[in-house]
Amino acid sequence: MPNRLAQELSPYLLQHAENPVDWYPWCDEALKLSRDQDKPIFLSIGYSACHWCHVMEHESFESPQIAAILNENFVSIKVDREERPDLDQLYMNAVMALRGGGGGWPLSVFLTPTCEVFFGGTYWPPQSRMGMPGFDHVLTRVLHAYRENREQVDGQSTQITQWLEDHSKPDEQEMADHSVLENAANSLRDAFDFEHGGFGSAPKFPHAMDLAALLRLWRDWPEEQSPSRDELMEMVRLNLKKMAYGGIFDHLGGGFARYSVDEQWLVPHFEKMLYDNGLLATVYFETFRATGDPFYSMIGRKTLDYLQNYMTSPQGGFFCTEDADSEGVEGKFYVWSLAEIREVLDDEVAERFCQLYNVTEGGNFEGENILNMTKSYGDWAEAFGISKSALRDEMRAARAALLEVRDQRIRPGLDDKIICSWNALGISAMCEGFVATGNEAYLNSAIRSFEFVWSTLQKNDGQLIRLWRNGVAKQPAFLDDYSYLLDALSRLYAVTWDEKYVDVAGTLIEKIIEKFGDDEPGFFFTGSDGERLIARTKDLQDSSVPSGNSMAATVLLNWGRLCGRTDWIERSQQTIQYGSSLMRRSPLASGQMLVALKAHLSPSRELVILLPSHEDSSEYFAKVHETWRPHTTVICRTQKSDSESDSQYRSKLIDQVIAGKVVQDGQPTLYVCEQFACQAPIVGKEAVLAALADCP
Repeated sequence: MPNRLAQELSPYLLQHAENPVDWYPWCDEALKLSRDQDKPIFLSIGYSACHWCHVMEHESFESPQIAAILNENFVSIKVDREERPDLDQLYMNAVMALRGGGGGWPLSVFLTPTCEVFFGGTYWPPQSRMGMPGFDHVLTRVLHAYRENREQVDGQSTQITQWLEDHSKPDEQEMADHSVLENAANSLRDAFDFEHGGFGSAPKFPHAMDLAALLRLWRDWPEEQSPSRDELMEMVRLNLKKMAYGGIFDHLGGGFARYSVDEQWLVPHFEKMLYDNGLLATVYFETFRATGDPFYSMIGRKTLDYLQNYMTSPQGGFFCTEDADSEGVEGKFYVWSLAEIREVLDDEVAERFCQLYNVTEGGNFEGENILNMTKSYGDWAEAFGISKSALRDEMRAARAALLEVRDQRIRPGLDDKIICSWNALGISAMCEGFVATGNEAYLNSAIRSFEFVWSTLQKNDGQLIRLWRNGVAKQPAFLDDYSYLLDALSRLYAVTWDEKYVDVAGTLIEKIIEKFGDDEPGFFFTGSDGERLIARTKDLQDSSVPSGNSMAATVLLNWGRLCGRTDWIERSQQTIQYGSSLMRRSPLASGQMLVALKAHLSPSRELVILLPSHEDSSEYFAKVHETWRPHTTVICRTQKSDSESDSQYRSKLIDQVIAGKVVQDGQPTLYVCEQFACQAPIVGKEAVLAALADCP
């Protein structure tokens, strides 16, 4: 008989609807029952693509014996972390504080009836094994402590709640300056694996925000500074190349898995997340634009093609995740045997394919093969005695043939929720893909996704809703939803010069300040209209995605410079200052805030291009984007004469910036402004194009 989760929207919760556990969603009814019956709460948090969440469900939550213990003695609540990142963030921090670090999913937390934490962990097997306590034993011990040592339980839970409150308050703040960036660069170098790429050892995660920070540091890093400028770029290039060669990248369908279980990027944790692919595609395209190396553009294109082919809804929004498992087996969809490849490809092509992609009879993963590359196409072409272009063409056709076969397999489970913040990361990536490649399909994807988000995930007054599925939108949005969407809007404006995006951004910024701000620096993760939990905290530390505060600092600075709003810039500076102690202490947890700090410390440069009505903007657009200028703001507007009709959308925020600036002599006119002081206008098409080319 289905439990209460059968009425929920989340695919993850629906996966548990047939469990014998008497699950509740997070709701007033469950919390009241805990208070009325004085029963502890067992809170289980996970997500649909989480492999070990599936394992714990099968082993424990489908067990009648364990279900009986839970149903009799606990109020059991199941939460999708993607729906409720506020609950996940709060209780993950509490469990990590209890354990001295070491979180993860499934997150298993025991709460008092006042929702305070007194014990927690992650995955437990159903019975004790391999040195791990069994979940049945954990439940017995927790229940005993709750009933027999209640005073101690209540005291510990109160201490943890106080820690959560204190943890969100910043340390004594020092001025964030270039020394913070120097310290971060050295810390990133010290943690970097210069053999295999990536930071630290196994398991290895993509560090998209850290790579974005390194790219921006590299751009104008002093030659005499340590680490060297070449080292900064080497970290970026090696990291991106090794991931693209490894099994973490899907060489047939494109896109990246969540992380690698080994230090060489060979064996992935096979689930694919929208946020990883959005963040990574953006960094690949930025690296291409910074270096001119087409390899990085190629990987970016394959990643966006994956999102378009497999992760885009008919309405234009991007889905959340694809599971690690298919047919109940982790990675089954992706792996190949040598015999399977020989069945699809001609003998000679199969031989070269298997050498290039490291396919053997014995396999490299549980007797099967994860496709990966050990060296470049150029090296393989030389080894095979054929041209590089001929090898590329041959492998392209081979991959297409294998992909066609693979697409007939049973695909991993799809979580088809459409989440505001994650869609914003997809929009940003599509915009960067359009700039890098000129492929208008990427721009169209970005626009369609934004239009879907704006039409379904916001109320008429600019208040955002977090997610949509099957025609239903639910859950007030969080700080990351607003700040990520503002970043996407800045990129949409940059690739369209459509001023409607400027006014949308202005509305969202006012909402951020109103709903998430207070009299102190930084922003709360939950809005003033959100559910009141045991603590209201301000997130600073990046996880697999940028922290809400670091992205807020980034976008407030970008939009403040574009719109000439010094109040937004001051808010950004205060937020950066709020994160200064974390940047000094833990640079690897502060990549996005380092991006914001680097932008803050870089000279403010604004380019205002004013065109007469007869002038086409496309040539100016190409010249602006010919060079990667992460810290330059560009405004372009076509000015009509008083006698000409003007159907273009005009933003009052842009009106304020260009007040007093006009087309000179009926010719294209460029105003170059630095630190809010403008030089004499540059007039005439050739002069404007030359100035744009020379602008740093």
